[in-house]
Amino acid sequence: MQLHTSNPTGLPSQAHALYRRALGELGERDVPFLIGGAYALAHHTGLARDTKDIDVFVRPEDCERTLGALSDAGFRTELTFPHWLGKGFAGEYFIDVVFGSGNGVCRVDAAWFEHATDAEVLGLAVRLCPAEELIWSKAFIQERERYDGADIAHLLRRCGQGLDWQRLLRRFGPHWRVLLGHLVLFGYIYPGERSAVPDWVLQELCGRVQKEGNRAPPAERLCQGTLLSREQYLVDIEQWGYADARLLPKGTMTEEAVSQWTGAIGNGK
Repeated sequence: MQLHTSNPTGLPSQAHALYRRALGELGERDVPFLIGGAYALAHHTGLARDTKDIDVFVRPEDCERTLGALSDAGFRTELTFPHWLGKGFAGEYFIDVVFGSGNGVCRVDAAWFEHATDAEVLGLAVRLCPAEELIWSKAFIQERERYDGADIAHLLRRCGQGLDWQRLLRRFGPHWRVLLGHLVLFGYIYPGERSAVPDWVLQELCGRVQKEGNRAPPAERLCQGTLLSREQYLVDIEQWGYADARLLPKGTMTEEAVSQWTGAIGNGK
């Protein structure tokens, strides 16, 4: 089978052997993994982006084995955030081991692997994160210093007509307004490409907005902005008396996980 090569620009040649060794170690241990980040984005959009790292996506139950494999491949490893992220370091190069998302919403599960794309990265046959899961996970990244909306627009432009829209709607679930916001912006960004989003999808989501408008608003003072930015809505939680949508039982995160995630603001993690 002919594999599409997915190689972003900017990765120094001396890093190739390092990352190949790490990915090879994962393969030898039969750890199921997917490649995301700049490599998956390059494959799905044609947009080559400079990168010095690799994002490896695994199921939560495979994180420990993944970090062990990276350690044996010469990386210093850490479980950076127990609710979603580990890392492997080798000098200036590093590998992110992703098994969820910072807001606790987008956990890696079997469906990521069922719909993964075959490709070639650094001369190795690998599997890439599906476009639907890239859109789902990137849609919530709306920090002051990082906003992934352009990535989503580029994914929709290139992949929209081939997306499994029913599956994408299921992925967003109760957070469907986040998807609708990106779809509305897509039609603004690319007026001539609006057909990439099926009419029935917009009709379905706009219909939900209309139905909600006919109901009384929820009584709970809930802020879901913390699912989009871990910093910009802290004032709502800490001073204005709103409940944090990340926390159990409404969300998926514990007080400890939220505190650790918030405490890392500004330190590069």
